[in-house]
Amino acid sequence: MHLELRNNSVVKFPGEASERVARSLLESGPATAAEVASRLGMSAAAVRRPLASLVTSGLVEATDEAPYGPRARRGRGRPSKVFSLTPEGRAACDQAYDDLALAALRFLAETQGREAVAEFAARRARSVVGSDGQSITAVVQRFDAAGFAAEASPLASGQHQLCQHHCPVIDAAREFPEFCDAETEAIAHALGRHVTRLATLAHGDGVCTALIGPPVHSSTSRSHGKVSA
Repeated sequence: MHLELRNNSVVKFPGEASERVARSLLESGPATAAEVASRLGMSAAAVRRPLASLVTSGLVEATDEAPYGPRARRGRGRPSKVFSLTPEGRAACDQAYDDLALAALRFLAETQGREAVAEFAARRARSVVGSDGQSITAVVQRFDAAGFAAEASPLASGQHQLCQHHCPVIDAAREFPEFCDAETEAIAHALGRHVTRLATLAHGDGVCTALIGPPVHSSTSRSHGKVSA
């Protein structure tokens, strides 16, 4: 697989097995070699070479703990490394966002103003997330179907953490944060809950993360923008 990047360089996976491993990390999140092997129905030994190639190529990084999500309880012995995609690895997995669409958004902003971009982003977010009154599971499934590789984890006090490991419109969202704002607002209205955006791939974070509060019964706005670092 090849992907033309903005600097005209080309990201290339170091083999078919490496691409399979990388896509597993994209779709299911950071994992140890044993976990990747289990996902792909391979032996741990069979995935170690592609993982090493991906690390050498700068497409994957190995850390002592997952960069996000719940921390695994450590047992005895030497802890296993956790592998996750780098921004370059995520870009290599991405199906390049249509340059024509980005040019159209720029034209819309120049001729109609950023309000028009925000309106378009809101309409798109509603089409992805769906109508009001949905469950968190349903919203996650809709995001998955749209290519966001989403998952939700329960937290204390009825809260949930929503993670999206992939963003199909990341190039547009980098230039037009209205897409991230509209998505957060759409999630809040679909769930009827207060939603706080904590991190975004477009901002350079390792994952899009939002904190979903317990159910509320207010007609007022239920969403906030990204928390400042």
